[in-house]
Amino acid sequence: MLACALAFALLGCGENHAAPDDSGFQQAVRQGHSGSEVTVDGTLLQDPFQSGTHEHLLVSAPGGTRLEVDHNTGLATWVPAHSGDSVVIHGQLYIDSPSQIGVHCTHAKTSSGCPTPGWIEYGGQYYE
Repeated sequence: MLACALAFALLGCGENHAAPDDSGFQQAVRQGHSGSEVTVDGTLLQDPFQSGTHEHLLVSAPGGTRLEVDHNTGLATWVPAHSGDSVVIHGQLYIDSPSQIGVHCTHAKTSSGCPTPGWIEYGGQYYE
């Protein structure tokens, strides 16, 4: 019983969220590994905005990479962040061109296009 309680305290609700791996993110971008699973931290460059069923967050990631995060609000909760706030993003990297880099699949529900659950952490809360 004590082991169960300790595991719950360490993992929080039974979920294990990856820590940011900024160097792994930068390497995936440099090598053009679109489709890679990434966990990266960053700072919002502007307030998020809604477009259809997605919340769009423009983030400055380590190394100066501008990153568009496409967060499906039909599958996950809106992230109430604002310009200048820090976030951690876990999802699938996409690289449409050297100047258009983003992360999507930031929701817990998966599909054929998003086989691995993702999330956004903001202010100690996980939006998934």
